[in-house]
Amino acid sequence: MPEIVQFTSPGRVEFVETDAAPLVPGSVRIATWYSGISAGTELTAYRGTNPYLTSTWDSERRLFVPGEPSFGYPVQGWGYSEVGQVVEVDDDDADIRAGDVVHGIWGHRSDAVVPASAVSGRVLPLGVDPVLGIFARVGSIALNAVLAADVRLGEQVAIFGQGVIGLLATRLATLSGGRVLAADTQPGRLEIARAFGAAEVVDALRPGGAGELIRELTGGGADSAIELSGADRALHEAVRSVVVEGLVAASGFYQGGASNLRLGEEFHHNRVRIVASQISGVPVALGGRWDQPRLVRTVMDQIYTGAVDAAALISDVVDAGAVSGVFERLDAGDPEILQAVLRFDAAPERDR
Repeated sequence: MPEIVQFTSPGRVEFVETDAAPLVPGSVRIATWYSGISAGTELTAYRGTNPYLTSTWDSERRLFVPGEPSFGYPVQGWGYSEVGQVVEVDDDDADIRAGDVVHGIWGHRSDAVVPASAVSGRVLPLGVDPVLGIFARVGSIALNAVLAADVRLGEQVAIFGQGVIGLLATRLATLSGGRVLAADTQPGRLEIARAFGAAEVVDALRPGGAGELIRELTGGGADSAIELSGADRALHEAVRSVVVEGLVAASGFYQGGASNLRLGEEFHHNRVRIVASQISGVPVALGGRWDQPRLVRTVMDQIYTGAVDAAALISDVVDAGAVSGVFERLDAGDPEILQAVLRFDAAPERDR
């Protein structure tokens, strides 16, 4: 029987059996090899804080409204960083063939049926470690944030939150010509940020706040900032860190209120611009040239060539059946865990 990761209730995640999906016209069946865990998004399901679990998302009006929650426990199928091998193809005209190793989005499940178009152009090249395919989505989120912050050659950008996406953003902003100042609460992550090209690293817990030090290190403020931790205090420090009329790309998945974001202070007096960066869309000014497939292609090209050492971010590769322990560690804030990867039974023997 196929198996799938299930959030059974807040604080409880299991690996359970599920029915196999039928192959339908234009689809392919994939045996999952690896699936990357998104610590930010998926912890909202583990903790029960995701707004979809407490209110209704009205897709036509694009509003959260009171009513029956859009999702309810048990929640299955979360996960958006998968790699697997195509084992069955319905459409002989598709450019995907049985045996291809592809990356895409189909959730933490051992067996998936997806449209062939969903993995078209996502075949991993021969000679590339297949586990690197799990970085396509998180890398796209990072690149989208860098684009939203309008990072340019010679400009200074403060990046708050050096988790997986923040570290990828640090590297991509550096490759774009920016001088990066990286802020985080964990010394180990700041060390990686330095290795990924950050010119300066800042302890986010320092007295006076990271924003104050960044203004000193940049001689008056960063040109822009990217916030990726999802903490309202970090967003406030990002606002404090930029120049007058500076730009802040708010890219974290913020939960609950924002009591630490004081809009009457630097935001108001320095006329700071805050823009939301979310992977469902690219910055408006780039909409005619950029889209999600281009984000994916660009990030993966940088990974394939070694310009972005994504493998250095993998801290844990565990059997999918051990998923509960991974979330316990993430929930507890274990500093030793960075990118956790679930390994499924179909994965190559060399990785077992």
